[in-house]
Amino acid sequence: MAPRDVAGSAEAIAIDCRVNGRPIHTAVASHRTLLDFLRDDLGLVGAKRACDVQVCGACTVLVDGLPVSACTYLAFEAHGKSVETCEGLLGDGELHPIQEAFIRSGALQCGFCTPGMIMITKALLSEIREPSVQQIKEYLHGNICRCTGYIKIIEAVQMAARACSGTGRR
Repeated sequence: MAPRDVAGSAEAIAIDCRVNGRPIHTAVASHRTLLDFLRDDLGLVGAKRACDVQVCGACTVLVDGLPVSACTYLAFEAHGKSVETCEGLLGDGELHPIQEAFIRSGALQCGFCTPGMIMITKALLSEIREPSVQQIKEYLHGNICRCTGYIKIIEAVQMAARACSGTGRR
């Protein structure tokens, strides 16, 4: 079903989507980004605002399982889709194996890029169960970390791949 204009507002568009498994029925301004919608309207602050031009990956979320930069993805484009943020990875209060791997491997310093790194890792591992270092580097190419130098992040992705294989979680 295509989004429709909300009566009385030329710019607001009604959307129905799922965010972290929760159904959302609301209206958003046609120019509102998914990042603003998630952070300001839903209080999901995991995805970070950094470059605002789809360069750094700090705002990466998954839409229908595919990574998108929420800073340039318009909220109404999520109509009829499933959006997953870093907060959505928690299952019954337990961290996802990817989140655990990032903590255990020390793949975060300031932590600002971590939610985006975790979401791109989730997308990677759903596509490639046991990625090579080269595949990890290629997949993480659009996500920038200014602290770690990537070695710990690559180790975290490898650890997460092993952990996800053992649990069946992706």
